[in-house]
Amino acid sequence: MAMKFDPFRELDRVAGALLESRPGLRLMPMDLYREKDHYVLAADLPGIDPGSVDIDVDGQLLTIRAERTLRSAEGVKWLTRERESGSFLRQLNLGQGVDTEGISARYENGVLSVMIPVIERAKPRKIEIVSGESPVESTAVEAPASNAGHQEAVEA
Repeated sequence: MAMKFDPFRELDRVAGALLESRPGLRLMPMDLYREKDHYVLAADLPGIDPGSVDIDVDGQLLTIRAERTLRSAEGVKWLTRERESGSFLRQLNLGQGVDTEGISARYENGVLSVMIPVIERAKPRKIEIVSGESPVESTAVEAPASNAGHQEAVEA
């Protein structure tokens, strides 16, 4: 049987073996966008028990933690095991324009959605423009005594 060496497949295998044994946090891909008067954070957490998800707000720091545990099967010979177990963590600095008291979240179909409302004063608003024809109060400025004669000529 002739075997062909594939360097990319071998590199994937070695990298996978190294990363698999690496303890620590796992990747939590996310999208963040603004929709009308709130931000929406959508984080992929497939296979996560919603009870293991923890969302905290400390000042302006939003922290999302989750834990995935895979069932271990006694006497099973794994052919491949690509699904990761472990802890997931993501932190975001929210800035000053959000209502941290109004943050809500839901978990559906493996996606955690966090709604972050924008505070009233940070929402876009229209500024009224006053026309130049509108009466504007002005204050009279008195001319210095030395220019009094000139002032009268201008007014006349």
